[in-house]
Amino acid sequence: MIAPSKLSDPAVRAFVTAVNAHDQAAFTQLLTADASMSDDGSDRDLAEWTDKEIWSSNGHMDVVSESDGGHRLIVDYRNDTWGEMRTAWRFTVTGEGRISRFETGQA
Repeated sequence: MIAPSKLSDPAVRAFVTAVNAHDQAAFTQLLTADASMSDDGSDRDLAEWTDKEIWSSNGHMDVVSESDGGHRLIVDYRNDTWGEMRTAWRFTVTGEGRISRFETGQA
């Protein structure tokens, strides 16, 4: 596993840290105003998805590996709804260091 503090990209590092700390305010500050996301290839409503899959179900990310300058992760993700699964995450980070899009799905 890779400790969140060792992740290469500062925005992705902060994303993982916020999810694991259940810090919704810090998470929201990382995203652009028009941020979007997809799950298993389908675009989702970001607020609804994060509430269901992260905040209300105690989501947690254990990073297995990173690539593409820290913008791609393989994660053992767990929450109270689905248990644990191996997932892939891809992040689009703006020049200002904010996340404009993330994509996740089973790895």
